[in-house]
Amino acid sequence: MNVKTWTCIFLLSVTLGIYYQTNDHEFINYDDPSYIINNQHVNSGLNINNITWAFTSIHASNWHPVTWLSHMLDVQLFGLDPKWHHLINVLFHLANTLLLYSFLFITTKSQWKSLFVAALFALHPLHVESVAWVSERKDVLSAFFLFITLILYSLYARSPAYWKYIFTLFAFALGLMSKPMLVTLPFVLLLMDYWPLQRISFIKTVTNPQKIIERKEQKTLLLKLISEKLPFLALSLVSSIVTFYAQLKGGAVAKIIGVPLGFRLINALVTYVNYIFKMIWPHNLSVIYPLPNTLTILQGAGAGLFLAILSAMFIRMARRHPPVIVGWLWYIGTLVPVIGLVQVGNQSMADRYTYISLIGLFIMATWGIPAILPESRHRNIAFVIVASLLLLTSSMLTWIQLTYWENSITLFRHATHAVPDNYVAHNLLGNTLTKQGKFTEAISNFSAALNSHPDNEEALTGMGIAVAKQGDLEGAARYFRKALDVKPDSAEDHSNLGFTLTQLGKDSEGIHHLLEALRLEPDSPNNAEIHFHIGTSFASLGKIDQSIDHFKKTIQINPDFVEAHYNLGVGLANKGKLDQAINSFSESLRLKPDFPEAALNLKKAIRMKEKK
Repeated sequence: MNVKTWTCIFLLSVTLGIYYQTNDHEFINYDDPSYIINNQHVNSGLNINNITWAFTSIHASNWHPVTWLSHMLDVQLFGLDPKWHHLINVLFHLANTLLLYSFLFITTKSQWKSLFVAALFALHPLHVESVAWVSERKDVLSAFFLFITLILYSLYARSPAYWKYIFTLFAFALGLMSKPMLVTLPFVLLLMDYWPLQRISFIKTVTNPQKIIERKEQKTLLLKLISEKLPFLALSLVSSIVTFYAQLKGGAVAKIIGVPLGFRLINALVTYVNYIFKMIWPHNLSVIYPLPNTLTILQGAGAGLFLAILSAMFIRMARRHPPVIVGWLWYIGTLVPVIGLVQVGNQSMADRYTYISLIGLFIMATWGIPAILPESRHRNIAFVIVASLLLLTSSMLTWIQLTYWENSITLFRHATHAVPDNYVAHNLLGNTLTKQGKFTEAISNFSAALNSHPDNEEALTGMGIAVAKQGDLEGAARYFRKALDVKPDSAEDHSNLGFTLTQLGKDSEGIHHLLEALRLEPDSPNNAEIHFHIGTSFASLGKIDQSIDHFKKTIQINPDFVEAHYNLGVGLANKGKLDQAINSFSESLRLKPDFPEAALNLKKAIRMKEKK
């Protein structure tokens, strides 16, 4: 094997060695439950119904069927053991590193520069989130199809053929169905036509007739290359429409009133700059960066001026150093779908959004810096030393960043330290601590979130659950009511308040809120529990017929709900329907043989029937 092959093997081995620590990592209590653990379509593996669901449903504000199929296949092969799900992410990251290197080497013939870009991609700490977070399979999977698309397009550009074009378009479609962030790929393909494929060049306006003819030919060629991208643009348009609908329906798109356009524009400019600085100095990385309370016009103007100066400088370098402007436009363009102009969620930025975008800056630095520095006898040696130090530093920082992803507690606790007033991280940490029974510490984190954001519905809900677990039902009810004041259409808050009120003996009011929860989310997986509590409350109020109806609805949703069968039997016995009561008691005993109350009531029902 030659030096190139050994170097690739070394790079992949180092990357695997660093990321292999995820073998001991857990699922994270953020997206992983809704994506995998509690998603019945995913956690039951591959089957016809689940495959159909992947292509036809909108879940977690997303439509990405290929990603769903990937998770289903993981479960089919490995169950819910997190180490294997993490390993698949790592393997995709390794494949992406190799594909990126292959694409750059095929198109530029520059072995060491291509390898250095691939190494930065593999080892930069900003990419940890995309690899170490199982729910971000969509990142590594979409990048996988992106690089395949770029390689196929390069082969097509070198030797055009209809079948190559179709395969390229198909790979792009798979990428969009993994994560719609790839909608800007047609723009990237046009950049590739300029460099490194050199299918088009730009000539200054001159008076020489021959040059004028050449310039007209370039315009014709440019129009041809643009028309060549129209099928890709069509796929991007369809994907954009579907994605916007999915996120709007799922409630992920923030209302314009909530996040004004001016605020979003300033945040976008500031975020472009922040990503650059985090690439250079990747410190205080967090799983969530909440939207700031305020952003000033001065901040936006400063960030805009900084970007404008850089853009002007890179445009001036474009003719002599095409990789510089191509890398810069790659960075700017691929971030557009996630820069916050259409605000999705409550984050101002996210490390995972840089997984593809930073490649542009890596290309700029790798090809641009050697081109503008003066020739020197020791220049190559200096480059090797600097490159080695950069990769070594990145490797160490990536290793450290990966340790925070060991579990939900370490991840969210680090996020609260990395970003001041990180109320989202405090909420996530509080929820995780509540699940682990650490209620005092959970309440402390919810209090921290409420100190900076008193009207945060998630913190109010979490606080209500935590104090309820400590036995303060009156306090819990107050927090749930405050949460409903902030978000009146929250089925979760209505159900939480309803449960709490029924425990306080306020059955009529509790039933009202539980019925409202059913109305707001008629297909929620929690509805069996809600119907059961409504049935129990109606029974306490002496409304036996209504209680029987809701116990039956509980059993329709969950046929194995033991207590529902038992309570239904009690209600039926009270109504004198002994045969049906006997069946219900018998079913509860079948499901739970050591159920003394059910056995006793079954005997009573049988004796009452025999006396008739």
